[in-house]
Amino acid sequence: MAAGYMDILRTRHAARLLAGTLVGRLPNGTAHIAIVLFTRAEGGSYTLAGALAAAYGLATAVGQPLLGRAVDLYGQPRVQLPAAVVSALGMAVLALIGLASLPAACAAVVVAGVFTPPLEGGLRALWPTVLGREDRVHRAYAMDAVAQEIMFTVGPLLVTVLVSLRSPATALLVINALGVLGALSVVLSEPSRVWRSAPREAHWLGALRSPGLLALLGAFFFVGLALGSITVAGVAYADDQGRESVYGWLMAALGLGALIGGVVYGARQWAGAPERRLRIIVALLALGYLPLMLTPGVPAMTALAALAGVFLAPAIACSFIVVDRHAPQGTVTEAFSWLVTTFGVGAAAGTAVAGPAVELGGTAWSFAVAGAGGVAALLVLLATGRVLAAPGRTPAVVAGSENDRNGAAEPGFSSGHKA
Repeated sequence: MAAGYMDILRTRHAARLLAGTLVGRLPNGTAHIAIVLFTRAEGGSYTLAGALAAAYGLATAVGQPLLGRAVDLYGQPRVQLPAAVVSALGMAVLALIGLASLPAACAAVVVAGVFTPPLEGGLRALWPTVLGREDRVHRAYAMDAVAQEIMFTVGPLLVTVLVSLRSPATALLVINALGVLGALSVVLSEPSRVWRSAPREAHWLGALRSPGLLALLGAFFFVGLALGSITVAGVAYADDQGRESVYGWLMAALGLGALIGGVVYGARQWAGAPERRLRIIVALLALGYLPLMLTPGVPAMTALAALAGVFLAPAIACSFIVVDRHAPQGTVTEAFSWLVTTFGVGAAAGTAVAGPAVELGGTAWSFAVAGAGGVAALLVLLATGRVLAAPGRTPAVVAGSENDRNGAAEPGFSSGHKA
């Protein structure tokens, strides 16, 4: 199992690109925590902290596809690094001025969010160039999903350590400085410098003109909703148990399940159409969320949380393959960025819905939101099966494709569009 991942990491540029992307995404992965801690330290209310964090999230959702389209048009270095610098400057302004001027603080947060570089989509656009064979690219997608779980675990821990050692302002500055260094490492690499998107048809909808991509985005809005609702439901469950530490156990179990699922999924080759495989994985994901409504004792609930997480990373990894098959020519980075945006908006909606669900029906109802989100995602995939069965592109990394302008790929594996 580990041999396949080591084979990828030993490939030239692969480890650097993965590490640089993860470090570059630290600001985005930790911003909601850092902003809340900073706002509270400055004397702001929880309402203000939540509003600023939400403003950052919405700004990021707007900026990701726009910057992704810019990357497809102008290349990675000319977009990723300047965006990372501007985003970091926005957070630096917040750290330096505090809450003395709320309009300025809000503007700084919005600037930081809008200019968050689309490193995640950029990495997935680079994998075919770096790895060549289709099976290795698919395994890299799974490794990418697993690495995200690690980043979302380590990142918040790093923020809390910096806050305890110095201050929330220091955490904002350090995390965003690291983000710039990560982006710099990526854009200075050879694959990033030479990558160019395929010529694209001029269309104001860009990647969104693909019916298959729209179907996938609709499904993953509900996957995000399910995951976002669990973060609120977990707090409610911990309150019911009278122990705040229970929340940490549930989230850790969820992350552990995702790690295990992602590692196992990426360790083997899968036959058949990825769209069909995605429907099966999402069905299993929904089945994993439904038992959480039982809210048993802590040991059993922790086990259920781990089970609920098992199919999350495989679902994300498989979705990357489907995005690559359905993204219109010349829009690969934008398409991946739309997936990130839709998932994030869904997660925000999940947190918003789960709160009232707790107040109306208790903890079980908030976990029911997660189950309903999983079922809704499956229904979207089933209802759009015919659209998803006709990909707009044939994945292939051949010389001349948008992912392999330098002929780095091996013959027979295609990941670019057919004209």
